[in-house]
Amino acid sequence: MLSIFQKKTNSELEGLINSTKSSMQNNYKDMAQDYFKDFCKKYNELMESGILNDKQKAYYSVQRDILTEELKGFTHKDQKPYWH
Repeated sequence: MLSIFQKKTNSELEGLINSTKSSMQNNYKDMAQDYFKDFCKKYNELMESGILNDKQKAYYSVQRDILTEELKGFTHKDQKPYWH
């Protein structure tokens, strides 16, 4: 297949990334974590099936790493009450 016909991004993964970031911006911690888990699951499925090209693999791997760092401790259970 010619590379000019390959998509630069994957719409499903982009949607999950955008939903994760939107939830983070709105402080929807549980929802952001759920979207990120869905992203990781879909990313792994696409990797195993060979659908992603090399550029997509590299791009989404970096995105996964960035979101992993940003979401560390981004849960309601880790939130300290302000009165303590």
